[in-house]
Amino acid sequence: MPRYVPPLRDMQFVLHELIQVTETFKEIPAHAEVDVDTVNAVLEEGGKFAAQVVFPLNRSGDEEGCTHDKATREVRTPAGYPEAYAKYVEGGWPSLSCDPAYGGQGLPHVVNQCFYEMLNSANQAWTMYPGLSHGAYEALHAHGTPEQKATYLPKLTSGEWTGTMCLTEPHCGTDLGLLRTKAEPQADGTYRINGAKIFISAGEHDMAANIVHLVLARLPDAPAGSKGISLFVVPKFHVDADGSLGARNGIFCAGLEHKMGIHSNATAQLVLEDAVGTLVGEPHKGLQAMFVMMNAARLGVGMQSLGLTEVAYQNAVDYAKDRLQMRALTGPKAKDKPADPIIVHPDVRKMLLTARAYAEAGRALCVHTALMLDKELSHPDADVRREAADEVALLTPIVKAFLTDNGWIATSACMQVFGGHGYVREWGMEQYVRDARINMIYEGTNTIQSLDLLGRKVLADNGKKLKAFGRRIAEFAEDAGVREDMQEFINPLADLGDKVTKLTTELGMKAFGNADEVGAAAVDYLRVVGHLVFAYLWARMAQVALDRIQADGDAVDPFYRAKLHTARFYFAKLLPETAALIRTARSGPASLMAMDESLF
Repeated sequence: MPRYVPPLRDMQFVLHELIQVTETFKEIPAHAEVDVDTVNAVLEEGGKFAAQVVFPLNRSGDEEGCTHDKATREVRTPAGYPEAYAKYVEGGWPSLSCDPAYGGQGLPHVVNQCFYEMLNSANQAWTMYPGLSHGAYEALHAHGTPEQKATYLPKLTSGEWTGTMCLTEPHCGTDLGLLRTKAEPQADGTYRINGAKIFISAGEHDMAANIVHLVLARLPDAPAGSKGISLFVVPKFHVDADGSLGARNGIFCAGLEHKMGIHSNATAQLVLEDAVGTLVGEPHKGLQAMFVMMNAARLGVGMQSLGLTEVAYQNAVDYAKDRLQMRALTGPKAKDKPADPIIVHPDVRKMLLTARAYAEAGRALCVHTALMLDKELSHPDADVRREAADEVALLTPIVKAFLTDNGWIATSACMQVFGGHGYVREWGMEQYVRDARINMIYEGTNTIQSLDLLGRKVLADNGKKLKAFGRRIAEFAEDAGVREDMQEFINPLADLGDKVTKLTTELGMKAFGNADEVGAAAVDYLRVVGHLVFAYLWARMAQVALDRIQADGDAVDPFYRAKLHTARFYFAKLLPETAALIRTARSGPASLMAMDESLF
């Protein structure tokens, strides 16, 4: 049976030694009183909730799945799910980073993100029920009317109600300009909405009293394409003037998708039949409001794969230390046993270290990005907010795509460590692989994220955002580069930085002549830039570890030696992937586009 231990020690390392989040908190009046002890205490309790309440339901929930009642059009979640959610609400967990004006605790987003990493390790499918609510909360908090905020935000903050985002339709996913759901204005200021939505995570369930759906639809006078889309809030149950729940609204679950993974999350087909909603934001500008939710969701999906990478790694390590098979190539290591544990074999170690390196760098990136998000939302200096917003925009597609690609690589590798047992359900590893696969697809496929990074976030502003992040890397390399013990990290980091600059310039010039150059290079380009970010973070982590090893000598916490070893593995075995990726990114679209489609 799988196990999960919240990685509190590494979280504390990233939060307090690497990123030093409390120093930034001091710059933000709303978070100035949040100290190290507060952060640690919240995450320790959050880890207990994840490991003790949510994790035990992961396997049983996957096996049972959700049940749709065609007569009532309601959904029953697996045994124990509603009870776990009730404990989640009772513990005040939904309100961690929410606005105190609506009953929230007002803690930084970075604390909430770390909590969600642990929830995702424990049970990704269960975590999606409250997870979608954060996006709905953020969209309404940013764009809702005073009445909408008063009606919905306190309940979303407390967790009494959950939220969804309803974008996809049977004929359109990424290309939202094709959507057909209609919204007709009514005399009372509401709208009658008719249409169908698919792939709606947590779209119907029995865990909360009400579900607040955010629905994209077209008004009668809407222009064609994405510029004619509006956003509406459509509750499952009408809300009366006194805040109590009224009659059932005209939005129903017509069926559930039968999926490869995340079986215990209700992926719903929703039908809107004269559903009553109210407009969020301005007419025809729904995507602006929805992007608040979508960006939150994209960061959340990266966190999902980080969580799966961590729990898969933990279980693969346990197995590798326990499973006896053959002898080490250099001679027996466990001479008192009939064979050596498989952790003595180089390739098993490569698989374990790959998962470990991706988990630890992914955690550092998520913490850094969440802290930038806190600065974007709450820093008193407008220039700081603007700079932070640019960095969050740049890093969001990397968090979503690079971490989910790595999560697929890592969970597959960890299953491989188990050999045939990894393919058998009782060990739990095959579920992590199945659950990880969706993360590369939903909330904008990783190809879409790559196009977003190269086309919108880099080339569209002539590399302004990337150059700003590059300056951060260059400053670090210059400062740390004078140290002899940092050369093994600084030299490849600086080299990759130069190559990314040249590659970006080359692709930008080619794109002027042929836009397919962007499409052909984008996926490889994102992975190269992802590695650049990881190399920067690993170099910084190595520096912290070296400093502690030098200061404490033989008495040093073994944690820092492990960190240094993992950094060296990353630079030796994972970073070199960029050489091939740069070559394929530069090769252009000719070999992809030359063949006539009839020949496929």
